[in-house]
Amino acid sequence: MGETRSFGFICPECGKAVVAQRSKFALSAAAAHMECECEKAAMQVETDGVKFRLWVPCGLCGETHQAECRAESILEGRGIGLACPKTHQICCYIGEEQQVMRQMEQLAILAQKEKNEDSETFTDNVIMYEVLSELKDIAARGGIHCTCGSKDYAIQVRRAAVDLVCKQCGGKLRLPAATDEDLDRLCCQMTLNIKSK
Repeated sequence: MGETRSFGFICPECGKAVVAQRSKFALSAAAAHMECECEKAAMQVETDGVKFRLWVPCGLCGETHQAECRAESILEGRGIGLACPKTHQICCYIGEEQQVMRQMEQLAILAQKEKNEDSETFTDNVIMYEVLSELKDIAARGGIHCTCGSKDYAIQVRRAAVDLVCKQCGGKLRLPAATDEDLDRLCCQMTLNIKSK
């Protein structure tokens, strides 16, 4: 199913969600150029048959990020997200059309919040409060530990995420805390495992 793949990103110039489709055949055969209708930003995709190289305009930090992915990650499966190295939030999504459209809705909300609320401490104060409250509940039932065996950790609160840091080995687990989807994902977790260094 699905002979086409969808590519989505937020234009750093006009702030609109850009979603473009390309056939798997076209992607495997030649470079792809997907431009926003404002004509000020475009995503570039190239392949050597084994891996894809992408240049993604980022609607979160305004820069263009370069990424490399295995061909099967781009051409198969429900989809993959590429994260902005500065904000650590997904800035581009590739996969099935429905999946990409859903992710773009979330990303458009996040990008808008980043622009509008630069003065605020958190991307979304309500979501951050709920995430911290949920973490408190998980911790109360002893559900947070590191794969090194330690249960001693510190919490670092960021603008759009919370980091759990193991006090013994320094391992870190980043939990996004900016959208309803981030909160839903955390609420499904009975335990949280910090990956040891």
